[in-house]
Amino acid sequence: QVQLVESGGGLVQAGGSLRLSCAASGSIFRINAMGWYRQAPGKQRELVAVITGGGSTNYADSVKGRFTISRDNAKNTVYLQMNSLKPEDTAVYYCNANLWRTLWERRPNDYWGQGTQVTVSS
Repeated sequence: QVQLVESGGGLVQAGGSLRLSCAASGSIFRINAMGWYRQAPGKQRELVAVITGGGSTNYADSVKGRFTISRDNAKNTVYLQMNSLKPEDTAVYYCNANLWRTLWERRPNDYWGQGTQVTVSS
């Protein structure tokens, strides 16, 4: 059993900041990439940022220069620092982890958190 638990969402005014956290727990052998996705009402889920096990990062164009993803491998935790927030950043943010539960799994699998609401008021 693997669980991803997000925290840190909330309501903030435009121009403000929030920091999201996501901790993975349970039967985990090794985590590959961890990332953040978001889904706004009426829209498809989209990638926000991803970080590999080695620390390489990739961002959606819409958040480059404003958001920073990081991870603490010892804690199996990924963070998303969001600065200069805009109303269009309003969405449910989901944490994702691609991981092996055991040494003997044939391939890693994706796991998702339950989502945390981020609302940016104008």
